[in-house]
Amino acid sequence: MSEVFVVAEIRITNPKSYADYLPLSTASVEKFGGEFLVRGGRRVQKEGGDDLHCSQWRTVIVRFPNAETASRWYDSQNYATARTIRIANSDGRLFFVEGV
Repeated sequence: MSEVFVVAEIRITNPKSYADYLPLSTASVEKFGGEFLVRGGRRVQKEGGDDLHCSQWRTVIVRFPNAETASRWYDSQNYATARTIRIANSDGRLFFVEGV
């Protein structure tokens, strides 16, 4: 089984309320054996995108041991509350990518 990476590109629209997401998401990822590889570090856009994506968006990459574990994490009660907070206080997209 290949590792799976959860990739999210997020633009926070309500920083005060979004702050509640961080401890909840961290705990849920750890519970399912995930590991944050990237969590909002400085982003330098080299190709594609536009000014909006260069300056206002943060990238998050989480590694899970396999697709089943990543799906169990995403669908879990542990992550459900965090996901609700994230969706209510940000714009973005989240997807899974298999490693090689």
